[in-house]
Amino acid sequence: MNSQRSFFFNVDWLTVLIYLALCTIGWFNIHAAVYDETNTNIFDLSTEYGKQFIYIISALVIGIVILLLESRFLTALAPVFYGVTVLLLLLVLVVGRNVGGNQAWIDLGGGFRLQPSEFAKFATCLLLARYLSSTNVKITELKSFLIAGGIIFLPMLLIKMQPDDGSTLVFCSLIFVLYREGLSGYFLVFIGLVATLFVLALLYNVWFIVAGLVVLAVLLLMMFRRNRRFSVAMLIGLVACIGFVFIVKPLYYSGLKKHQRARIDEVLGLNNDKRGVGYNQNQSKIAIGSGRIWGKGYLQGTQTKYSFVPAQSTDFIFCTVGEEWGFAGSVTVLGLYLFLLLRIIVIAERQRSPFSRIYGYGVASIIFCHVTINIAMAIGYMPVIGIPLPFISYGGSSLWSFTTLLFILLKLDSNRMGINYA
Repeated sequence: MNSQRSFFFNVDWLTVLIYLALCTIGWFNIHAAVYDETNTNIFDLSTEYGKQFIYIISALVIGIVILLLESRFLTALAPVFYGVTVLLLLLVLVVGRNVGGNQAWIDLGGGFRLQPSEFAKFATCLLLARYLSSTNVKITELKSFLIAGGIIFLPMLLIKMQPDDGSTLVFCSLIFVLYREGLSGYFLVFIGLVATLFVLALLYNVWFIVAGLVVLAVLLLMMFRRNRRFSVAMLIGLVACIGFVFIVKPLYYSGLKKHQRARIDEVLGLNNDKRGVGYNQNQSKIAIGSGRIWGKGYLQGTQTKYSFVPAQSTDFIFCTVGEEWGFAGSVTVLGLYLFLLLRIIVIAERQRSPFSRIYGYGVASIIFCHVTINIAMAIGYMPVIGIPLPFISYGGSSLWSFTTLLFILLKLDSNRMGINYA
């Protein structure tokens, strides 16, 4: 009881301050993104920034409630949280509201919507942490790997059916959690190799890639010629890689929709349609570039003010930061995210409980994935897939989800010197 009453002294307040800074930056930039000179009241609840203020206050309430909970509650009810989010993901496929081609929202009335896929992230992290921290579970064993993969894959499948490709992709980041818990690094190398060959096969002639693979394989075989097992594995890998590059384009054209291929082609430079599929990213890059070093000033962004950038308060909120606050403001935001991620990893590594450590890496993986994809998308280095920038983009479901994700970790960390619950 004493530790429960004194939880305020054990909370990592530095992380809380970073969280509050990002939420505040988000609120002001949402205000700038949808600013109307005829309505200067930043607390107008009929506007997006007015609603975001409500979301921030309610998120703080959620955070405080989580800190007041008993740590055993979070561990014991992990399967319940997971089950509820799976049911919500099923429900949204039936009664969900279609927005932008994705049936991902449940209408709550009064202009408020709930996006179950956001809450599936922390629920999946909780159940994954509970399973991997269980006795006799080793990720290096096939059974454990398949069960852990199934925990991640089920919400991915349901979200893909909406279809929400951005949120689906985020769950793939949890491979880093499995790697931290003992999964072979060869899996990460394999994923990187597949992604690299996929891009190369779209950009260059297949026979050039095959020639490059053969030359690389010969060099490696010469270096490790005395290692017979390596030589055999290298030859098998070479055949598999050559086979893969020949099926990339058939898979690309049959497995992806036309608009998805168009977005990838635009990023890779295979297509140049600045007035069509590339419009969003082109306008975003213009906005960010026009901010230069110090930006145009708060509420002075012309690209933002005249709504040249679509979804500028949600998916493309970073272009508002770049235009009005310039390179200095962009670096500040990136620095806050980097500091937050490093802080989360430090918190995860100092845990006495395997459950808390695994959950911490899940938090870091998801936030890192969101930040990387969103900003890379805004500056034209990734296709437009539509995922929010944590704590900054407009939206209640996103803010509540990330707040829950982070504050559960802060709660677990505040109790790390107590009883080991997992």
